[in-house]
Amino acid sequence: MGYKKLLYKDKPLFGLDISQTGLKAMSVDAKGFTVKAYGNCNLDPTKLNEAIEKGGTYLANGIQELMAKHIVGPIHTNRVAISMPTARTFSRSLILPLEAENDLMPAIELEAEQYIPVPMSELYVDFEIIDKTKDSIEVLISAIPKLIVDNCMKACEEAGLEVVLVEPGMNAVARLLAHTEEGDLPTAIVDINAASTDIAILDKAIRVTGGIAVGGNSFTISIADKMKTTLESAHQLKVLNGLSAGPKQAKITAALDPGLKRIATELRKIMRYYTERISNDTKIEQVIVVGSGSNVPGIGEYFTNEMLMPARVASPWQALDFGSLQQPSRQFKPRYITVAGLASVDPKGIWK
Repeated sequence: MGYKKLLYKDKPLFGLDISQTGLKAMSVDAKGFTVKAYGNCNLDPTKLNEAIEKGGTYLANGIQELMAKHIVGPIHTNRVAISMPTARTFSRSLILPLEAENDLMPAIELEAEQYIPVPMSELYVDFEIIDKTKDSIEVLISAIPKLIVDNCMKACEEAGLEVVLVEPGMNAVARLLAHTEEGDLPTAIVDINAASTDIAILDKAIRVTGGIAVGGNSFTISIADKMKTTLESAHQLKVLNGLSAGPKQAKITAALDPGLKRIATELRKIMRYYTERISNDTKIEQVIVVGSGSNVPGIGEYFTNEMLMPARVASPWQALDFGSLQQPSRQFKPRYITVAGLASVDPKGIWK
């Protein structure tokens, strides 16, 4: 969602990912796909979610701390594209009759009211026509509660930033995958965050989203409980051993399997909704796993076996060049995928 038109469209911007557990920032030179700066700041999830929903100074203070203490490399602009947690947004494609094109918003609001459990007066709504036939048009809509957007924008402004784009985190992920991961194929995206998992169908654009309250932290807790160890040791078992063959595989797999099965069940439900309600002639070709919780060895193979289709963990870092910057460690790179997608937006494209 664009906020206000830029006076100079080619002025640079950076990405700021506001998740349920913290903040990530990244600046990318889109011409060479080179990372110029990046950083991460973990925040108290309870206080962060309260700030997103009710306001206050906690989020602004967190942004200021991130920019002052946790950035590797220089960020030379205060213009920022921000993402909202996908679980707090509503994105879906709608099929409308061709004659609705001349007056789209009333038709969109009428359709959206049927599946968005929030009054339209309390939402910011944006849309894009993504397909057209001689009889109908397909429109992608994104809706975000006004209170959440206003609170996040106010926090950014109090931290000295100028917000020029607001979008669901999954849209930013899709932008990066379209550049680096055969984004032309109909794809199911599984974005495993620290506290939750977001799921989307990407078919030239995001067509439908959903999610479930299972994430990387859930995996760690399950391993700690199953193996009677500390959370720190459980995290190391998760990212170093994971589902790969070894002497501890059986216990780790037993710990992870319930959570992974819940994700797979939700994934099937969203895929079924897409094929039955939106595009019954489209076959999902692949599953791409992303996010901070995707750093479990063997997780791609797990979803390949569970879903009976090709699945893999995204590797956009082969396309993103960190240049002379010290790179984040392999296990921490996946947490930057959303903000990398935000930072890769073309400022001129915001106003098309």
